[in-house]
Formats: sequence, structure tokens, C-alpha cells
Amino acid sequence: MTYLVAGLRLLAYALTFALLAGPHWLTLKLGRGRFAGHAPCWLHRVFLRLFRLRITVTGTPPAAGEAALVIANHISWLDIPVLGAVRPLSFVAKSEIAGWPVIGTLARLQRTVFIDRARKRHTAVVNTEMSRRLRDGELIVLFAEGTTGDGTRLLPFRTSLVGAARAAITEGGLDRVRLQPLCIAYTRRNGLPLTRAERPDIAWYGDMELGPSVKLFFERGPIDVQVTWGEPIAFAAGTDRKAATALAEASVRRALQEAVTGRPPAPQPAPQPVPVPVPQPVHEAPPILIPAATA
Repeated sequence: MTYLVAGLRLLAYALTFALLAGPHWLTLKLGRGRFAGHAPCWLHRVFLRLFRLRITVTGTPPAAGEAALVIANHISWLDIPVLGAVRPLSFVAKSEIAGWPVIGTLARLQRTVFIDRARKRHTAVVNTEMSRRLRDGELIVLFAEGTTGDGTRLLPFRTSLVGAARAAITEGGLDRVRLQPLCIAYTRRNGLPLTRAERPDIAWYGDMELGPSVKLFFERGPIDVQVTWGEPIAFAAGTDRKAATALAEASVRRALQEAVTGRPPAPQPAPQPVPVPVPQPVHEAPPILIPAATA
């Protein structure tokens, strides 16, 4: 993609944003409505169409209006338009993003829940807000790794914000909450499978600057993305938070491995039973016959 073409497409995206931003902002001020949820989704779909990101969605997502805490992996800044284009939802993000130029504005219009990681007590405040959203039947995406990865490996999932599911039960009056594993994988570029060495070119992680990552995205060809909804996990009042998070992590890990390798993960062998020693029969020695004394 030449810089001229990229510039024209960015201009078309900016015009679409200008058309949607005003009514969307007004809808948010007046109260939630159908437009407030769908406007960001339409904007993300325009972005994907302009910049040729093709999404394949598999699995069974939550039904419309069903509350769900979506627990996903995180690879790139592209994850936001990719997931945002699938259906109306909101995200949990670090508080620093709220102050970023352009991106912060887009995040606020997406009704992102911002968390201050430097304040441990802020997690409880965020969980309360998330529980209110879940009670209202919303989808909230939580990037459970807490950071971005390189697109090949999955980092351990954190459990702290999964506490929002318990808050939705204790404070929001719900019987249970759907924890929904979701896997994002960037699988192809220009129609060809991405190699392990090429995936970091799409990922945005570590100390990478955002500008060079965006520039690289414009210079390379179209990207194929695989979005996989895992099997939902029912979170009730007595559910162990760490165990539920571990189940979600295992689901996302399996889906990521299948997406990047093109084949399902090898089944784990069943544990072999510990052999129990069989007692051997005791053979008694034959009696010693002593001859009777001769007369």
C-alpha cells in the first residue's frame, strides 16, 4: 500500500468518524441507546474494509443481550478494531490510554473502563463498574494477560479483574455470569500463512513504539484474522475465581495453538495408573521327615 493510498483511506476513515462521532456522543450524554452500542461497531467495520483485514469467526458467542465477561488474549492495537467490529462491546484498559491523542477519544467513545494499575484499591472500583455493565446485559472484553504478546505464545492470565463476575453476583443480583474465552490469532498476510518470524511484525508488544507498528501495517499487505469463541464457563457464587481463569486460559491456549500451527494440539496422554504390587503366594517349605527309630 503506497502512502498516497493509505492517506486517502485514512481520510475516508476520518470522514466516517466525523459523521458518527456527533450523534454517538449525544446518545451517550442522553443515556444508553441502540445507536451508542452500534456506532463504534460500524466505525470498526469501516476500518477493516478500508485496510483489508479479513475476519473469520468460529465458535458460539453469547446471545444478544446476554451478559458476558469476555476473557481474551492480546496481541496488537489491531485487536480493538477487530473485536469491536464483531459485535457491540466495551473494553477494560489501563488508565494511561485515556490521555493518548485520538486513541483516548476513541476509547472513551467505546465506553472503555479504565483501570489505574498503580492503585491496588482501584481494582475494586473497576469491578463494581464492570458488574453494573454485566447486570445490564453488556459484553466486556478483558485482556487477561495484562499486556500484549508476540502472537505465538500466550502469557499467564491474571485473575484480579475476573472478580467482576463475583461482584455482578453479590452486588448486581445475578445468579451467574458467563465467562467467555476468546482467542485472537493473526494467521495470514497477502493470503500466505504467517511464519513464526513474521508474527511479531503484526504484534505490538514490549518496548515497541506505536508509530513504527502502524507504519509497518500500512506498508505490508492485507491480513487474515481468526477469532475463536471458546466454550463458555458458568461463574456462580461458589465458583473458584482462579480455577475459572485457568479454564479460560487453557481454552484460549488451545485455540491459539491450532490457529498458528494449522492443526489441533496433540491430545495429552491420560495419566497411567500407579502399578500396585501384587502379593506373591508364599510357598511353604516341605516338611522334613525324620525316620522313626528302628527297633
